[in-house]
Amino acid sequence: MNNFLAGPVSWLLVPVALFKGLGVRRTVPRLPPPRGRPKGQIGEGEAETRLLIIGDSSAAGVGAENIEDTLGPQLAAILNQVSGKTVAWRNAGANSAIAAQVRDHVVPHIEERNFTHVIIAVGTNDAKNFKTRSAFKKGFGGLLYAIHARWPDAEVFWSPVIAMPDVPALPSSLGFILGLRAQIINAMGVQLCRERNATAIPPLPIEGPEGFAIDGFHANALGYKHWAQHIARFIPDESPAPSSLQRSE
Repeated sequence: MNNFLAGPVSWLLVPVALFKGLGVRRTVPRLPPPRGRPKGQIGEGEAETRLLIIGDSSAAGVGAENIEDTLGPQLAAILNQVSGKTVAWRNAGANSAIAAQVRDHVVPHIEERNFTHVIIAVGTNDAKNFKTRSAFKKGFGGLLYAIHARWPDAEVFWSPVIAMPDVPALPSSLGFILGLRAQIINAMGVQLCRERNATAIPPLPIEGPEGFAIDGFHANALGYKHWAQHIARFIPDESPAPSSLQRSE
């Protein structure tokens, strides 16, 4: 469905989304953050590559039991293996955060100023909260500006919202409706990245439920591994094998 129709159709289906969403909230467990400090290093000596993973609960690593299994350290390990460089990483995420909240409440509290790469993981909550196109434009656009202002030398990447119909926790009807909202969010996010000096990575493809945590919504250790491999393909000079949220070969 094109973006022109996605908006009005999804708004017409709001009653269905509310009803189905309440059912999901009653049955899906709320997971705690992973165990461990949200920063670390892969390799010896001073880090040449310094990663910041910033965004919502996925940036914090919710869904994994241990911090080592989250996106930041797994991406750092891949880049270390491919490049031979020492890689430092930092996870900075907030549960249920939309783009505007990451801009206002996460960015200002990160003290480090020397990141070389910033990976943004936001948009899912904007989609499921039915944030309008203009609201996401203001929130995500402001987040991009804030990141460039705080870390002007860093390369910035955004990982868009995955295909919501493929999320195991969502009933098919709710997945379809939220997929329409995600379509709007992703289109605006790609446009803003193009305009504001960031790279929009293609959405992570999903081919099965194996990469999801017990809540059927967040990634588990395997899911974060495939996500890290996917992102690493689009960081300059890095080209691990393609992957998706699927069973390991």
